[in-house]
Amino acid sequence: MALKLYNTLTRKKELIKPIKDKIIKFYSCGPTVYNYAHIGNFRAYMCSDVLKRYLNYSGYKVNHIMNITDVDDKTIKGANSEGISLKEYTARYEKAFFEDLESLNIDKADKFTRATDNIDEMVKIIKKLLDKKIAYKSEDGSIYYDISKFKGYGKLSHTKVEDLKEGARVKQDSYEKGEAKDFALWKAYDKEDGPVVWKTEIGNGRPGWHIECSAMSMKYLGEHFDIHAGGIDLVFPHHENEIAQSEAFSGEKFVNYWFHNEHLLVDGKKMSKSLGNFFTLRDLLSKGHNPIAIRYLLLSANYRVQLNFTEEAVKASENAVQRLNDLMIKLKEITNDDENKNIKKLIDKTKKSFDKAMNDDLNISGALAVVFDFVKEINTLMMENKIGKNNAAEIINLMNDFDKILGVLQGKEEKLSPELKKLIDEREKARKEKNFKRADEIRNELKEKRIILEDTKEGVRWKRV
Repeated sequence: MALKLYNTLTRKKELIKPIKDKIIKFYSCGPTVYNYAHIGNFRAYMCSDVLKRYLNYSGYKVNHIMNITDVDDKTIKGANSEGISLKEYTARYEKAFFEDLESLNIDKADKFTRATDNIDEMVKIIKKLLDKKIAYKSEDGSIYYDISKFKGYGKLSHTKVEDLKEGARVKQDSYEKGEAKDFALWKAYDKEDGPVVWKTEIGNGRPGWHIECSAMSMKYLGEHFDIHAGGIDLVFPHHENEIAQSEAFSGEKFVNYWFHNEHLLVDGKKMSKSLGNFFTLRDLLSKGHNPIAIRYLLLSANYRVQLNFTEEAVKASENAVQRLNDLMIKLKEITNDDENKNIKKLIDKTKKSFDKAMNDDLNISGALAVVFDFVKEINTLMMENKIGKNNAAEIINLMNDFDKILGVLQGKEEKLSPELKKLIDEREKARKEKNFKRADEIRNELKEKRIILEDTKEGVRWKRV
């Protein structure tokens, strides 16, 4: 069974068929670098990460492009308010974004491309739209896209344009779904933009937000490519406008599959600074949360389902990640040569069930249920000493295959600080001397430092919680 994805354009699940062989041309909307990205943003990046990882796992070669929006209304306002250059302002948050990607173990795109590095490409598109009379200049020199000239406008978002008043337009980068209006391709220089201006043959000014992604995606992936991803909030106006300007420019279909993830809620409510439930990744890490547990939580529900982010859910995710890593540790400790002939059948069955779930519109919750059923069964067999070292190696390989998508297993053994190791050694000595009071005191001290000890027949084992 091959991968089926829900296509926002057609409103149905469709079998993924690449334009060329086993190559997937994939564009995902990246950050607007005007502030630190919040966890809702990272749900979108995580959903794209899972999709890309699963495509790679399934044998496709993915060419992934992600934009960096470093010029728009928000970045200009932020730079001017601090009295620094646009480049200096956006570089700060671009650096933070890459650091956050690393914290969450999100695979980087094959190419990150900044809007400010692609102004010439934007001008080229706008010129052609002007020549085709699909774009027009306003009194102040700004250039707008005439949505009445594009018959397919609204096909992605199902926005109706019948009641559009002639000449109605909007200059802001983002606006409400009900506002089906002509949108800005190029914004004539305004004194509020300060030093942010490009002198071009279409006038002095700067690009609108929507034209940026069209220019960058087509530059690196071609005028027709496979998958475009982003949050559900981008369907209108951003992606609707991308389709209109790109297809009017090229004369052909822009994207085959539109992939959109649902919102992330915090404690059952939409994130809002006024509600006090607005968190950046850095806010959560400063509270001591494990970034890999946050990763697990963000990927744990199907992308088309709203995800509720709670403290309890983070804790449950920490436990889930620990269960997976504990299994890997125990498997590596198996030394006996007794082999269980049924393990291969169990592995094959588990892999088939996992792939079946993921092929059904990335049903990650179903796939995780398969993984944890497998973990439970393997733990039972290990307790019964029914797994040999060769079996263990096969199970480890399967778990590592799953982790190519999940990205939550420890890649290398974590080392303890000399101080913590000294405490563990001291406890072992106390136990041997039957000084159980002191041994318990040290165990509790380590627990406060988030180190849990487990006494096994192979010796003491520790884990961080």
